[in-house]
Amino acid sequence: MKRIIPFMLCLVLLFCFSPMAALADTGGSGNIDGGGGGLGGGSDENYWNGGNDGVRVTVVNANTGSPVTVSIDITNITPTVQYHFGKVSKIQYRNGTSLSLETNTYTYANPSIEMPRIVSGDGNANIDAIKAYFCDEIIVRYISQLTGIEYQSLISGENKLFLEPIAYFTFQGQKVAMTATETAMYDNLLSGGLGSKMGSLTHKNLPFAMFLETPDLGFVAYSGATDQSQSNDTIIAELGLGIVRFAGQPATPPPETDYDYEYRVDTDVITPVMLYASREINPDSPAKVTFRIKGSTYTVSNIVIPAGESQLVWCKWHTPSSPEEITITVSSTKGTLSQTSIHVKIIRLDENEPPNPTATDRNDGFSTIGIPSRAVKASASWGVWWAQWHPYWVWISHWVWVGGEDGSWEDHGWWEDHGWYDFFRDNYSASLSGSMSLLPDDKVPTASGSTMKSGYGVKTTVNAQFTTNAPPSHVTGTQTATAYFPEFHYKDYWRLLDRTANGYSAQFQFKTNKYSTYNRRVHFLPIWYPNGQYTVDTYIQDAWTPAGMLSISIRDDVSISGSLYDDWHLAPLNP
Repeated sequence: MKRIIPFMLCLVLLFCFSPMAALADTGGSGNIDGGGGGLGGGSDENYWNGGNDGVRVTVVNANTGSPVTVSIDITNITPTVQYHFGKVSKIQYRNGTSLSLETNTYTYANPSIEMPRIVSGDGNANIDAIKAYFCDEIIVRYISQLTGIEYQSLISGENKLFLEPIAYFTFQGQKVAMTATETAMYDNLLSGGLGSKMGSLTHKNLPFAMFLETPDLGFVAYSGATDQSQSNDTIIAELGLGIVRFAGQPATPPPETDYDYEYRVDTDVITPVMLYASREINPDSPAKVTFRIKGSTYTVSNIVIPAGESQLVWCKWHTPSSPEEITITVSSTKGTLSQTSIHVKIIRLDENEPPNPTATDRNDGFSTIGIPSRAVKASASWGVWWAQWHPYWVWISHWVWVGGEDGSWEDHGWWEDHGWYDFFRDNYSASLSGSMSLLPDDKVPTASGSTMKSGYGVKTTVNAQFTTNAPPSHVTGTQTATAYFPEFHYKDYWRLLDRTANGYSAQFQFKTNKYSTYNRRVHFLPIWYPNGQYTVDTYIQDAWTPAGMLSISIRDDVSISGSLYDDWHLAPLNP
């Protein structure tokens, strides 16, 4: 079967190729790894059979990660499903979609070429075979037909395939279909009730069926242990996903860093660790986690976690006013920490302001480019365990003979509380949304609505809405917004915006421009900028939660028609 790109190009671009002779490579690159192992026992009400698996496929925009088609579920079997959560992708859940239980007919597709095993009971799924399968021309054409997106468009590099492993299993006597993300979100709602029955599947083998080798679409590459159950928060954030890139999007690993977090100067941040409990940690002897940062000590006390579970534990602190690198040490009195040393880098963003545009500037070779994709995370979820004593009174008999020869046995026993701790989880979430208004500056003499001439200035108002059900100690409001401009190809130079309103409803504007005669909050366009749309991209970040930083990218534009040269008699270059 004809391959659409030469074999050597596949190697150069790190694209996977199929070992199966019947399949032809599309030039796709599978960003997928896996792990797991050890299913354990089940019951008549709660069980999973090997091979009862599938994959949810969503075609997404390669730059933004936004779904461009409905999701489809592909499986080798004919599953009986009594309830499911619809066709919702991990990206949509990340962006704030809630679980919605459905009992209507579950739809799926059976490929003519059988998929390799996706979810393995022993942790030995053939990741190379899975990569090859979803990079194959026949399968990609099949996905093209199912999703309704034209094949050449699908493999053009403008799109990616977003993959999520699915398990079909029986829980509480009901036949269900869930992705790894859905099992974790559902387990949160049940306060651990799913994981307590099906944990080997839902918290190990299913999420470890796929995870990223390199960061992509705002998701990190998982680098932790692959042979032990993971927390719901870790599954939701990092596991149960794979991504296939095509020829226009080569799999280029990001530059390696020697730090765990990058923070901005003079910013409230949250630094988390995961605490694992192999044995029950209860209120009789709770855990305590201590963070040591630049001579200061932050202690989190009264941590309780049921056996086999885990919880995020975090420290909220304020970064220094100047750049530096800091090593945070973490210790715990109980359980096992995901990290005991955290290296953070503190940077500043206000040192790359654009140069002053002048009347003699020229860039005759300028051409617009697409706005680059930035790491975004619009929502996050986490939880905190708490425990309550469950009394269970048991009579302890103590028989005593009373009354001599004519006496009788009397029970002089007592009641003892042989109870236990019941554990509950308070679930929290946060989401970030924003809006942006870009308009000609008030000093532009010939502006009409959002239409203006190049060489004048634009003003902006950016609103960031942070929504959460968590206490203030869990989160920060949005603190940073940075504007990027098309004349610099959205890199090299940018403007760190002023935060003009704080809190959960933050607002940002341009800082006062030092080149402005009237000290305007303005950005000046070059005179040579061509007619058409002038789009400013604003990256909003530093809205911190225990489950990571929330960030979004928003944009707005003005229409350029003509040049300041036309109005030279009306206004100076930098009003």
